[in-house]
Amino acid sequence: MSLTDDQLRKMKAFIEKEAQEKAKEIKFKADEEYEIEKASIVRSETAAIDSAYEQKLKKASLAQQITKSTIGNKTRLKVLSEKEKILDAIFEDAGKSLAKLTSDKTEYKPILEGLIEEGLYAILEDTVTLRVREADLSLAKEASETAAKAFADKAKFEVSVKFDDKNFLDSSSAGGVVVVNKSGKIEVNNTLEERLKLLSEEALPGVRLELFGPSASRKFFD
Repeated sequence: MSLTDDQLRKMKAFIEKEAQEKAKEIKFKADEEYEIEKASIVRSETAAIDSAYEQKLKKASLAQQITKSTIGNKTRLKVLSEKEKILDAIFEDAGKSLAKLTSDKTEYKPILEGLIEEGLYAILEDTVTLRVREADLSLAKEASETAAKAFADKAKFEVSVKFDDKNFLDSSSAGGVVVVNKSGKIEVNNTLEERLKLLSEEALPGVRLELFGPSASRKFFD
């Protein structure tokens, strides 16, 4: 059973909801820090301009242009840095919140089934090995039976599913599965972290727009 569009939408909506909540908490603080830093830079560079102006008018004029450019560049870099920090914090919090998904087995099991089945289609071999968290082993075995049956019905051949009980996913992992082919040379990373990464990349433009509004440098929109 592959992940349904509804499940994907829920995961995407989950990320966007986390973004909106986090944005409310940190946007005011980020704006305030930005204005303080900007004012500090302006005061510092303006003092340098005044000093240069007193020494020589022509050189001061040139220095003023250079300094304004420097202020603009520093400000832009500071803004970009703060924006990236905000986005990183949002997706980091979203990653931590994945633990809520896996704590509810009735909600987690169908997701696990879908991740396993997708891995089976990606490998398309009659034998695969699954790597999961040790805590998920029992649930993953149940999920793999459902996934293998659904796969066999559609692919028209049986697949033998084994579990690597010596190399579990790290306990700090949010969950999900890594599907490895028989030779061990091909693996499909279907962990929740990896799926969150992919969904985050997809949601990133919308999150940026939600937090910071349209980019002043962007001329065209979809």
